[in-house]
Amino acid sequence: MDSQPGATPYSAPSGCPMHGERQKSLYGPEFASDPQRVYDEFRAHGLAAPIELAPGVDATLIVQHEAALRVLQNPSFFARDSRRWAALREGRVPLDSPVLPMMAYRPNCLFTDGTEHLRLRKAVTESLGRLNTNRLSRDVERIADYLIDQFIERGSADLLGDYAKLLPLLLFNQLFGCPGDIGDRLTRSMSAIFDGEDVLRANAELTECLMELVALKRRQPGEDITSWLIQHPAGLRDEELKDQLVMLMGAGIEPERNLIANALLLLLSDDSGNPHRRGTGMLVEDALDDVLWNNPPIANYATHYPVQDVDLGGVTLKAETPVLISFAAANSDPALTDARQTLSKGAHLAWGAGPHVCPAKSPAQLIALTAIEKILNSVPDLTLAIPSSAVEWRPGPFHRAMVSLPVRFSPSAPRHAAKAATQSPVPSRITTPEEVPPARYDHLEPPKKTKGWWSSFLDVFRV
Repeated sequence: MDSQPGATPYSAPSGCPMHGERQKSLYGPEFASDPQRVYDEFRAHGLAAPIELAPGVDATLIVQHEAALRVLQNPSFFARDSRRWAALREGRVPLDSPVLPMMAYRPNCLFTDGTEHLRLRKAVTESLGRLNTNRLSRDVERIADYLIDQFIERGSADLLGDYAKLLPLLLFNQLFGCPGDIGDRLTRSMSAIFDGEDVLRANAELTECLMELVALKRRQPGEDITSWLIQHPAGLRDEELKDQLVMLMGAGIEPERNLIANALLLLLSDDSGNPHRRGTGMLVEDALDDVLWNNPPIANYATHYPVQDVDLGGVTLKAETPVLISFAAANSDPALTDARQTLSKGAHLAWGAGPHVCPAKSPAQLIALTAIEKILNSVPDLTLAIPSSAVEWRPGPFHRAMVSLPVRFSPSAPRHAAKAATQSPVPSRITTPEEVPPARYDHLEPPKKTKGWWSSFLDVFRV
């Protein structure tokens, strides 16, 4: 599923004019390998820079902290509704562009403004507020146990592909109350959308399975986010319900997996360059704060559209053109020297700011903390299989994400899956990662009998 360097959906065509101005491109392996150099170059010329997000998709990137706050906190001048995007409306953006699933309008609280935004956001925040933190921790631990059991006998793993990527996907199936078949399709299609692979087909399957889930929960409500959204006084229509679920997954899966993986890289790294000596000794909480400051999982996003031409510190932001916030560049703004020295939690912009600030900050931190502590405690001699400097980063304009995170450890026997299976009245065979490869997306065909990750997990833990 991961885009590989040299074979990414963001690769520029050979005749693309951006080949002559690669510093203005936010896709491709060059930007992925050293984004901070690009941000520094942008900042040297002002608070914003013209960029290309993907071939044929132009935007402006805000790289200064103060300017970022001015955009984020002024919805009267900067709207989030992407139906204002003139180039898309006029047919000048390719409809199969890999960035469209992250930018095109959906009727959810990410892409709405004013009273409509308040109505939808209230439904989302109050539904999230019903989550029980103890139950959430238990769900994360149970999924982590299942995933660890899939590779614990091997003595090696890719903590990105085998763990950090799959854990949030499976967790959202749990939080949404998905049955096996819907959860498998949800996992598959959402992975494809994040990786920019066959996005039109993936989006169609995502829509289909979420509408099935909404219909199911209207008939058979449960203790899950889907049911709570249905029951909310906002009275969301089916289409609105589907799109709030899409927004929650989009805001919770890619950022969460990158937060987990980037923090694990930091914790396992050794400044001496010795990949076989266990990491920095810092606390998991400190590692998470460090990542949010220096390697934010979503580096560039929060697309806004000026409602009119706006002068921002001498830079004219044209009406109805995409303006993105670089959380990564804003966090490294030299003006934040004092805050950066103390890693003040209140100053970084990794969670956004203003009316669209992340509504799930606390659950997201709890999920990452629990997932990281679980893998470190379950595999105490975990070490990087390569020097941290050799880690490859996945191309793409929005995320700060690794291609893989290879590790080594002492092999041991699976524990939790075997225990759960002995308690089940009908022992179920676990589908291994080799049988259901999580790293490809060539399967939006009629369903096959081979089980996906979610239905296999349910076979093990449905006691």
